[in-house]
Amino acid sequence: MPGQFCMPALVSAAPVASSADAAVAVLIGRAAALQRASGGSLSDCFAAVPDPRDRRGIRHALPTILGLCTAAALSGAVTLTEITAWVAAASPDLLAALGVSPDRCGGRRKPPHPDTIERVFAGLGAQGLAEHLGAFLAGRAGIAPVGAPIGGPVLLPAIAVDGKAMRGAIGPDGQIPYLLAAATHHNATVIAERLVGAKSNEVPAFQPLLRGLSVGGWVFTMDAGHTVRAHATFITEELLAHYVMIVKENTKKLFDRLDDLDWASVPVAHASVDTGHGRRERRTIRVLDAPADLGFPHAAQVFLIERYTIRTVRKRTKGSRKYRKVQVHTAVAVLGVTSLSSREAAAEHLAAYVRGHWSIENKIHWVRDVTFREDASQVKTGSRPRIMATLRNLAIGLIRQAGYTKIAATIVTWRSG
Repeated sequence: MPGQFCMPALVSAAPVASSADAAVAVLIGRAAALQRASGGSLSDCFAAVPDPRDRRGIRHALPTILGLCTAAALSGAVTLTEITAWVAAASPDLLAALGVSPDRCGGRRKPPHPDTIERVFAGLGAQGLAEHLGAFLAGRAGIAPVGAPIGGPVLLPAIAVDGKAMRGAIGPDGQIPYLLAAATHHNATVIAERLVGAKSNEVPAFQPLLRGLSVGGWVFTMDAGHTVRAHATFITEELLAHYVMIVKENTKKLFDRLDDLDWASVPVAHASVDTGHGRRERRTIRVLDAPADLGFPHAAQVFLIERYTIRTVRKRTKGSRKYRKVQVHTAVAVLGVTSLSSREAAAEHLAAYVRGHWSIENKIHWVRDVTFREDASQVKTGSRPRIMATLRNLAIGLIRQAGYTKIAATIVTWRSG
């Protein structure tokens, strides 16, 4: 693990063993905490969320309300109005299964009133709900430390960190709220999410978002805005994990140092070609051991990725009604740095981590915007927009963990069924 590999060479055997034992103890403790937090079922997870209501007069338990709302989201209800309407029309069997008790007059099971759901959402702690559901999904996703040391280059499990603006909502400061999330590459499941503070950016929220996760040996990917020394140190020394970071001119000194390397003399270590939808893309990667004077924490390798794209588009000549096909050529170069050594990651693995990072954008943020129409939401203020975002993350995670890849088609099928 990074924290062990970077120890000074001239130390006695006893301190090394002691440090390794301490690291293992930290990982075991985090894994146990995650297991306790995830609970045995989704209902157990909902039961652990603090109920904001006064105990007196509660007719429907919080796990019942959240369970019905989750079922509504899984069935294609994308707005709070649709969710409350779906719950109001829920079948007696579903109400019974989710804990709705029969009333004293005739034994009829009455669903929660829409006003009840609205009040619960208004008073519920959004961050607490996100943390409980993130832990639940992390438990189902098998988040646990990776055994170390590994025998050779291998594709390790990875987590992408990225932010998303909730354009349909308005924060207390009058600004659009921004959520920073961490999601697995493999099945695009959000395991942590945090609101970015007012008059701030994603960087200060990065460490609180990830602190406490049991992810030793995992690989973290992020955009260039998070390529900072503090994050690299935090990932490697506190999380005992690895990073793959993109380097752009926002970190000018680091960018200039990598850009000055003699990449032309470095052979292409891996190349791939993808075609589809009138587009052909060739991606290459060149890799070097990190220069000794790079000055970036735990940097082991640096890389250059080049993308050459040919797109076929239809274009009409001015003054003519006829269209003709035109090929548009583009080329993009991206620099990066990683804590993974050549013994731990080959060129094709680094390329896979960089490309896999976009799963959080394509498989979560895009789905929330297009399938769940998040940016068009009329729920604008208070904790409700965040709770709706968390329920959408939960629905997406549950669907993907069940083996379905097409979210829109799945919820339409379940709704019609």
